[in-house]
Amino acid sequence: MNSFLRRTLKTAAAASMTAGLLAASAVAASAHVTVDPSKTAEGGFTKLTFSVPNESETAKTNRLEVKLPTDTPLTSVSVKPIDGWKAQVVSTALPKPVEIDGATVTKAPTSVIWTADTAHQIGQNEFQTFTLSVGRLPAAGTTVTLPAVQGYTDGTTVNWADTEDAGHDHAAASASASAPASAPASASAEKEHHPAPAFVTTAAEATGSATATPEAAPAASTAPAGSSSGSETAGRLGLVAGVLGLAAGVTALVRTRARKN
Repeated sequence: MNSFLRRTLKTAAAASMTAGLLAASAVAASAHVTVDPSKTAEGGFTKLTFSVPNESETAKTNRLEVKLPTDTPLTSVSVKPIDGWKAQVVSTALPKPVEIDGATVTKAPTSVIWTADTAHQIGQNEFQTFTLSVGRLPAAGTTVTLPAVQGYTDGTTVNWADTEDAGHDHAAASASASAPASAPASASAEKEHHPAPAFVTTAAEATGSATATPEAAPAASTAPAGSSSGSETAGRLGLVAGVLGLAAGVTALVRTRARKN
């Protein structure tokens, strides 16, 4: 085998390995409870699609609770029905009254709870999507944080409630954990980061959007969705496809040169 063929084969192998690593990282990035808003404009309505993967090797997911903000309450909340799942919108008194469009709001939806029957629990290597139609969204630049509690059939729960600041603290703790043994260990270094689903509102849309009515819920998604992780995952998968295409082209070139030689 001449040097050209050896170099080409090495390139193809490297491309294939890179594609595999990127695909693995894309899957890992999606393994969280995430939210994907259809719109983010202040004063409007949006569909919130939560993607919930089952991360237990021994139990199934049978419950999900999404907590809604109380400082910028969403006064309109509707649930898209899901086969085998019972949904409950819980409204409670707000910690303090909030002024919305000139009206004083003292009570609003503060959580939504989904519970599955035995036949529709989320099993290993499975996920489910849950959709809400909500409004009106708060002022542009507001971070709408929607902590979620995921329940499993073995009684364990996972609180997806860590904020961005908690993520920075987690990264610092991880760095501390990898420091020399002489350095003091932090108890939080062992805590796994569970980011809360969240999105940021944007400026109001063109005239007419402020009077829009809640959107009809979309058909169930067939792939996990996320506010930022969803787009990052899509980008990684696109890069993987490009690398695989390059590897295929290189392989074809190798075969052609081999026949000529």
